[in-house]
Amino acid sequence: MTGPSLTPHPNLSDAVNRNIVQSEIEGGVFLDSLQPATVLQIQTRHHCYTAVLIGGSRALISGHPQYCPQPVLVAIAGSTWGGSMLKLHFVGRGMHLEFHHPEYRTPIITSPIQEIQECAAGHQSQAHALA
Repeated sequence: MTGPSLTPHPNLSDAVNRNIVQSEIEGGVFLDSLQPATVLQIQTRHHCYTAVLIGGSRALISGHPQYCPQPVLVAIAGSTWGGSMLKLHFVGRGMHLEFHHPEYRTPIITSPIQEIQECAAGHQSQAHALA
C-alpha cells in the first residue's frame, strides 16, 4: 500500500474527504494486494472474524454467531463509513466491513473494525498488524 494521499478531492463533501483521510491515517489493506490463502483476523467492536482469502474479493469468513459461525464463502465488497459510500475491496480500521453472504439478499455490515492482522496460514497466533 502506498502512503496516504491527504489532498481533499474538490468534488466531494468535507465529511467524505474527512472520512477518506481518516481511513488512510488509521490504516487498512486492499484485498488485491494480498495473495490467495492469506488469513486475516478482523477485530470489530463486537466480533472477531477470520477471513481466508480465496482470490479477488472471495473469502471464507467466520466469526459471527448468526451469519458465519462456521467458514462460509462470501464476496467482500469492501468497507464503509456506515453509509452507502464503499471503499472497494478495502478492509479499514474505523470502518465497517461489508460482505455478501450467499444465504442473505442484503449485504452483511459489521460493527466498526478495530484491528486487522495478517496471520500465517493455519497459525492465527502468529499474527502481525497491517498498515
